[in-house]
Amino acid sequence: MIEVEGLTKQYKSVRAVDDLTFQVKPGMVTGFLGPNGAGKSTTMRMILGLDAPTAGRARINGKHYHELKDPLREVGALLDAKSVHRNRSAANHLKWIAQSNGISTSRVDEVLGLVGLSDVAGKKVGGFSLGMGQRLGLAGALLGDPGILILDEPVNGLDPEGIRWVRQLVRALAEEGRTILISSHLLSEMSQTADHLVVIGKGRLVADQPTYEFVKDHSQSSVLVRSDHLDAFGSALRAEGIFFTESTDEEGRPRLEIANQTTDFVGQLAYSTGVPLNELSLKRASLEDAFMELTGDSVQYHGSTGAQTTGTAAAATGAGSGTGAATPLARPTQQEV
Repeated sequence: MIEVEGLTKQYKSVRAVDDLTFQVKPGMVTGFLGPNGAGKSTTMRMILGLDAPTAGRARINGKHYHELKDPLREVGALLDAKSVHRNRSAANHLKWIAQSNGISTSRVDEVLGLVGLSDVAGKKVGGFSLGMGQRLGLAGALLGDPGILILDEPVNGLDPEGIRWVRQLVRALAEEGRTILISSHLLSEMSQTADHLVVIGKGRLVADQPTYEFVKDHSQSSVLVRSDHLDAFGSALRAEGIFFTESTDEEGRPRLEIANQTTDFVGQLAYSTGVPLNELSLKRASLEDAFMELTGDSVQYHGSTGAQTTGTAAAATGAGSGTGAATPLARPTQQEV
């Protein structure tokens, strides 16, 4: 288990991490989310003893990292896959880590096979693509067969097949009872991977709850409508006191997004007002929407989407609703190479 209590990091006038308290429990994947600059990497570095906290503490299995007798056998980490000697081969890089930590070098071939790098074990790391470097970083994290994994953006540089492989890998490791803390900017992927979420913004904790509860509490489904008569239908919605936003679809066509309603109700309203619809579909609540709703004020730089909000907030009547054999193997794909 990872325990973070009152963790704070001050850099001169900037408080990068501000009184963080949370736990990462075994047997599940905990997603660590936040906008760029929120303090995720700094927090991970403090957990691993790479940065000293200004205040508070972080413990791994009840101990500070420097107190662990065999740290690589207890916790594996991937923070920066690029921090590798470029002239070493993948195998020699892992052998150096193994020998310096009292780990059998026979484990090197196992983890290279696990991450799909057996065929390039003798290749110099300097010639690796970003995706292959990430796989090597994961191999290093798994080298000591640890019960705890801390992974910062592990799918960075991987193609869709590689991303799916990482998801299956961490899910399998969690099912073995291991403790997994993982950060990612790919929210759609995190929604399929993480059982629990710890979300921070501007260094502060903003959410600590199961993924499904986070989505339910901070997002909502909406009905998407496209028509050649959107102005008329918008007037009908306003007359009913129904909240909606104006947006465009992937092809740039205008549409309305109607919150807190069912497709049945919206379809009946269109029929009763004589407005033919070209599209009537349900957009389900998502982790991405929930994340943006909760952390929008913590984002450093904002772009303009051109979306407009209209209508009222009132809802009308009718609102609805171990690295063993079972762990998946994967080779780097052509895109990663």
